[in-house]
Parts: sequence; structure tokens; C-alpha cells
Amino acid sequence: MSRRPLVAVLDYGSGNLRSAERALRRAGADVEVTADRSVVLDAAGLVVPGVGAFGACIAGLRAVHGPELIGRRLAGARPVLGICVGMQVLFEASAEPSAGAHGPVAGCGEWPGTVERLAAPVLPHMGWNTVQPPPGSVLFRGVEKERFYFVHSYAATRWELTPDERLPRPVVTWAEHGQRFVAAVENGPLSATQFHPEKSGDAGAQLLRNWLTTLT
Repeated sequence: MSRRPLVAVLDYGSGNLRSAERALRRAGADVEVTADRSVVLDAAGLVVPGVGAFGACIAGLRAVHGPELIGRRLAGARPVLGICVGMQVLFEASAEPSAGAHGPVAGCGEWPGTVERLAAPVLPHMGWNTVQPPPGSVLFRGVEKERFYFVHSYAATRWELTPDERLPRPVVTWAEHGQRFVAAVENGPLSATQFHPEKSGDAGAQLLRNWLTTLT
């Protein structure tokens, strides 16, 4: 019987910690919701959830040294999965207004670009939507044509990372709501989804199982 991988769900005050924990357990992981540095760095995988405002999420992350911990894991090629606003904070900045901020709010800076408000007639984008994964996606293996559950008004609408011929090309999955936006990214050890796999039924459960296969 294979050993279940330990996944740390980063506890920084985000509201969907327990739903992420339950979904990961069902997908086959042992899970610890924590901000303990040693657990976060040593776990087979780290999940960074996120709901609500970008400014509040990045402030909560900084309070537990989240950007540093994410960076340390990635430097050691240790897998990280961001979910919803947990994906958005991986970019350089967000245009979402935040109290006391003038202009874009800085994120973790793992990917270039600014998260922007969607140009859509109805916001938030709430409900089920299809996605367009390219060939080679591991996350979407077996669920390429399924729908996933989104709740957001902001997203990355461009992919600005310059390809490096020495590294595998990132796998970028797109979706549409008023305009095209990034629905998921697989970039070496760093993966993220703008939708909520933990709220996406069987398709989301399969996506989480697919991610767990990348853990060592």
C-alpha cells in the first residue's frame, strides 16, 4: 500500500481552509492546516488557498511569512498549488483596490504581470465554466472537457512570462467570461487554478488527484 503524501494547507486566515483540507483528504493526501515553518517547508506539497480581497490575502500571507516560504519551496523544486486568490497573489500585483493603497497592490512576484478586473457584463464570475487546457497538461488529465467552479471578479488576462529555453515551457490553461483569462498554470513545481477544485465536484477531485501524483 502506497504512503499518502503530506500536504500542508497554509493557514493565514483565508476562509476556505477546511474545504481545501477535506477535498485533499478525499483525493488521497494526509493534510495539516498550518503556518508552522518546518511543516510548510518539509511537506510533500503546499496548498495556498484564497478567498475574498487580494489586499487582505497578501497581508495575511505576509503576516505568516508566506511569500518567503513559497519562494523557499520553489527554490528547492518543492510543489506548490495556489487556488483562486491564492493563484492571484503569485503574480507581481493586483489592480483590485485596497484600503490605504494607491495603485496596484504588490503580490509575491513569482510570475510577472498584474491581475486585473474582468471586462464582463456580470461580475463576479460565479458558477461553472469550461476551460481550455493545452496538450501536455497534467492537472487536467482525464478532465479536459469538464466544467469547474469559479467565484472571482479579477484574473490574469495576459501571460507575460518570457519562455526560457533551458526550462520546460509553462502549461497555461485559459477560460472566458467577458474576455479570455488565465484559468490555470503549470510551471514546474508551481501550479495554480483560478477556479476552486475543492468546490468542483468529481472533476475538481480528479484534478487534485492529478496534482498529488506530482508530489515526491
